Amino acid sequence: MADKSPLFQRRTAGVLLHPTSLPCSESCWGKNSKNAFGTLGKDAYYFIDLIAQAGLTIWQMLPTGPTQADMSPYQSISAHAGNPNLISLDWLLEKGWINAEDVQLVGEQSLGDAHQQCALSFFKYLESDKGTETRELFQTFCSQQHYWLDDFALFCALRSEFKGASWVSWPKELRAHDQAALKKSREQLKVKIDFVLFEQFAFFTQWQALKKYANQKGIYLFGDMPIFVGHDSADVWAQQHYFQLDEEGNPLTVAGVPPDYFSETGQHWGNPHYAWDAMQADGFQWWLARLRTQLQLFDLIRIDHFRGFEAYWEIPGNSHDARLGKWVKAPGEAFLKACFDAYPGLPLVAENLGVITDEVEALRNQFELPGMLVLQFAFDGNTNNPHLPHNHTRSDVIYTGTHDNDTTVGWYDTLSDANRQQLKQYCFNSTDDVPWLLIEAALASVGRMAIIPMQDFLELDGGHRMNMPGTTDKNWVWTFSWDQVEPTLADRIRQLLRAYHRVEQH
Repeated sequence: MADKSPLFQRRTAGVLLHPTSLPCSESCWGKNSKNAFGTLGKDAYYFIDLIAQAGLTIWQMLPTGPTQADMSPYQSISAHAGNPNLISLDWLLEKGWINAEDVQLVGEQSLGDAHQQCALSFFKYLESDKGTETRELFQTFCSQQHYWLDDFALFCALRSEFKGASWVSWPKELRAHDQAALKKSREQLKVKIDFVLFEQFAFFTQWQALKKYANQKGIYLFGDMPIFVGHDSADVWAQQHYFQLDEEGNPLTVAGVPPDYFSETGQHWGNPHYAWDAMQADGFQWWLARLRTQLQLFDLIRIDHFRGFEAYWEIPGNSHDARLGKWVKAPGEAFLKACFDAYPGLPLVAENLGVITDEVEALRNQFELPGMLVLQFAFDGNTNNPHLPHNHTRSDVIYTGTHDNDTTVGWYDTLSDANRQQLKQYCFNSTDDVPWLLIEAALASVGRMAIIPMQDFLELDGGHRMNMPGTTDKNWVWTFSWDQVEPTLADRIRQLLRAYHRVEQH
C-alpha cells in the first residue's frame, strides 16, 4: 500500500537531518548564544535550496514534538504539538507579528522568556487594525486543532503552574481529569494557555510555509512518528484509559527492547504501554487522530519501532532492568487495517531494525510497507546478511547509517581489518574513501529510496553523531555549520544521483 505512493514510483535519494541540527543565523539569538539550535527560519530555507541543487528530493528528520529537558525527540510531551524551540523569531519579526522593541536577544535571557515576550507582543498585534487577518487565521487554527490543542495547552499551563512536576503529583481532581476542576483551571490560567496557543500557531504556520517552499522545489518532508509517547505527556494525562496505568497514574508496564546490536543490556525507554483492548474497542481513534496531525506536517512518515505493532517488549513498571521484560502480542493487523481504511494510500515506512521476527516481516509485507536497511550493519562476513546490497529489494529504504548509528567515518574507524577488507572487496576494490564508498553503495542499490545522514555528506567523524542509544550524555545536540559545506558538494552529489538514476534527467 505505502510503496504504491508516488514517492516510491521512481528512484529517489534524500538526506537525514533534524531541524535542530541546522545552523542558526537568527539575529534574535545573539552572536554569543551558546544554546543556538536550528529553527524553521532562513537556514532551513537555505538547506532546502542546497539539497534541491544537489538533486535530492527527500528531507528526512526526527520527531518534531516538544521535548523534555534531555532534548530527546522520542520522549515528547505531545504526540501532536510542534517543538516551540524550532520557532524562528526573525520570521515573526519579518511578518510583523511581533515588535523588535518587545523582545530581548536570546542568550541574554532564556528562550522561554523570549517567547513570553513574543506572545505579549503578538496578542497586542492581534488587537490592532493590522492584525485582523492574522487574528482570523489564529482563531481558525485553534478551532481546527482543538482535538488535541485544548488538552495540550491546559496541560502545559498546569505543568508551568506546578513548576514542571509530573502530572501524577498534581492534585487528585486534576490528575483524574475532573471536568469541573479543569474548567476552573482554564479560567485561572488563561494567560498561560494563550501563550501555548501562540507558540503552536507560530510553529504550525512557519512549518506550513516551509513545507510549501520545499514542495515547490520538489522536496518532500519525511517525518518520524515514535510508536510510544512519554508518560509525562498531555496525551497520557488527558486519555489515561488508553494506557496501562495504575490508579495513581503510574505505568504498570513500560516500553523498551531486549539486548541487541545497540545495547548488551537492552534499552529501558520508560514509555507506558498502550491498553490495546481499549484502543481497538473504538476503532483506534487515538491513532487516527495522531495520523491526522502527522499528515498535515509530512509527505511521508516513518513508524518508529514498527515491530511493536506485532509484539512489544513489556518491562514491569517498577523495574529499570530491560532484561526483565517479555514479548506480548499486539493487534497489528487490525490496527494497520483501520489506518489504511481511514487514510487510503497512507505513506508509511516501517522501521524494522533490531530483533525482527518472521511474524513482524509478514505483517509489514501484508500491508506492503517499505522497510529499512542500513549498510553499516552489512559487513559482518555473512553473505546472507539482508543489509548487503545484493540482498536489497526495490521497496527497501537504504541508509548508510541512522541517527542511532555512528557517522560512517566513525564507524569505519572502529572496523576490524577483516571487515574493512570485506567492504573494499565488495565495492570492487574502489579507491574511494569512506564515507563516499558507502554513500555510493547506497545510491547504487536497487532500493527505490536512499537516505544519507548529513554527517556523511560532510565527511564528519564520530564526534558528530546525533545519538548513542543507551546513554543520556551529549545526545541530540549536534549542529553543522555552513563552512563545513564544500562549494562542490551539491555538484558531487548530483553527479552520483545521475549515475544511479536518482535524479530526473534534463
